[in-house]
Amino acid sequence: MNFPFDPKFLLAAALSIPMLLFLFFATCWVLGWDPKERTLANATSTGFSVSCLLTVLFAVELVLSGQKHFTAEMGIWFSSGAYSFPLTLFVDRLSLPLLTLTTILAGVIGSFSRQYLHHERGFFRFFLLLQLFAFGAMLVFAAGNFDLLLGGWELVGISSVLLITFFHERVEPVRNALRVFAFYRIADLGLLLGIFFLHHIAGSTSCIELFRGEWPAQSSEIGLGSATALGLLFLLAASGKSAQIPFCSWLPRAMEGPTPSSAIFYGAISVHMGAYLLLRAQPILAVSPIASAVTILVGTLTAALGTLSHRVSTDAKGSLAYASMTQLGIIFVEIGCGFSWLAIFHIIGHAALRTLQFLRAPSVLNDYHHMHAAAGGQLPVTGKQYDFFVPKPMQLWLYRMGLERGYLDAFVDRFIVNPVLRTSKAFGLTEVRSRIKSSVNDPNPSTIAPVAGGPVA
Repeated sequence: MNFPFDPKFLLAAALSIPMLLFLFFATCWVLGWDPKERTLANATSTGFSVSCLLTVLFAVELVLSGQKHFTAEMGIWFSSGAYSFPLTLFVDRLSLPLLTLTTILAGVIGSFSRQYLHHERGFFRFFLLLQLFAFGAMLVFAAGNFDLLLGGWELVGISSVLLITFFHERVEPVRNALRVFAFYRIADLGLLLGIFFLHHIAGSTSCIELFRGEWPAQSSEIGLGSATALGLLFLLAASGKSAQIPFCSWLPRAMEGPTPSSAIFYGAISVHMGAYLLLRAQPILAVSPIASAVTILVGTLTAALGTLSHRVSTDAKGSLAYASMTQLGIIFVEIGCGFSWLAIFHIIGHAALRTLQFLRAPSVLNDYHHMHAAAGGQLPVTGKQYDFFVPKPMQLWLYRMGLERGYLDAFVDRFIVNPVLRTSKAFGLTEVRSRIKSSVNDPNPSTIAPVAGGPVA
């Protein structure tokens, strides 16, 4: 069967549409044109629909041609000496389902947000960031090398943080967005160092050159020691993006954003990118039993903590966040055990279900009150089985553990945040003293640059 367009065009066009929409409306914003809500929403819905159609046509072409993967060379972005940054797109049985899922769910979120954010002051800003996020997510899933994957990874991260602080008139969303951004920065060091390490030990980050065979039966020629280091670095990055221990405390804080952004980011696409990274690097994990064991351990601890925190959560979105954390922990265990197909089906099912639950979250309490009234105020209490299996002192200990989210916030504040702040203040005072001393000794104090925050007294 012959198609009017070649697969390379279909794939490139599907990825380009969200970015072109973002660039167009961003240019309009810079020039001072504020489009109507209907215009913006229709353009977004149409764009995602066309992108989804092109992705489906590409998938059909791939299946009918009998190919198990497809590579498209889009040229070189830049080169420096022996290093070059190739713009290579690569789609196989791992990335194709997630590409299709992204276009579908992004379109659903766009259609839902048209009514949900009607007359909201940030309506234009939300759709702009939704388009940027969709392009970043599709770039992650279609990247043919880890260099390009990092570019999409960062676009998803920055759009995520900006949507957390969507209601920036309040202090709490801004504070939580900054905390999430800090966690992202720390975890992203793992991906950056892993890519740097790959260039040194393998000379390339291309998926085709690094891995032999077809996913999921791929293999790697990287040695045991290097595979362990790479696996742990990628696990660090994946844990930060997928809210695994020790970074899991940021996920409930991300619920400050609008419900549609919570659905697409922390229920469907963004929060699963860490799992995708580990699935893409599965041949490296398979070489290293240590990296696989640590992945299983991290997933198990996160699933346990998410379950405890979920049972004591007092709000709908927070409860869904902890439930997502639990399922992601189980997905990490599946990846560590080598159950790649199970993990990818788990990701797709969990993303679809959690998107529906997040979009339904605003009306859940109303439904609950109707059920409560219909039952005459006698709704059954859940969790009674724990009274039989778990002793009372252990129940209280588990309750405190869940309520305090494993004391991770306290640990991070005491051993990471506070020391960094104290060090920054110490350096600031040192700079002030040195500038004061210089101004005293200098016959022309006006030449001394003022300290940030105002002139030196």
